[in-house]
Amino acid sequence: MRKASHNLDAAEKRMWSASVLGKYWALQLPEAALVVAILLLFQEWLGFPAWLTWSLTGLWVAKDAALYPLVWRSYDHGYPATMHSLDGEHGVATERLDRSGYVKVRGELWHAELDRGARPVDKDEAVQVQVTRGHTLIVSAVVNVREC
Repeated sequence: MRKASHNLDAAEKRMWSASVLGKYWALQLPEAALVVAILLLFQEWLGFPAWLTWSLTGLWVAKDAALYPLVWRSYDHGYPATMHSLDGEHGVATERLDRSGYVKVRGELWHAELDRGARPVDKDEAVQVQVTRGHTLIVSAVVNVREC
């Protein structure tokens, strides 16, 4: 239990780091500036009241602030992927894998390559993900206990 608490503390520190916050808000700024510009044009041309323009601007910024806790990991390139890692997961080959091909893991289709020294895998045969490299899974055939 103590280790899980420690992991949450570390994640929370990363979430509120200047680097991650800076990236997030730097990417939200152009969008917010465009919204303000459009609202100011509406105010000028259509006679929107100033309070409505600035209230909508405030709501726009509040929306971005509310979404931050849900999306901050996307802005932290150093965030450990182990929480959502496919390493160790089992899947099924959707075609014969001689060197590479496609497998289905967690209901999603992934490009896969065979692990170094692994035997070819037939279509519909179970595979295990050894490691994830970018958007490619490195897999090997699942060794059936009865075969050993």
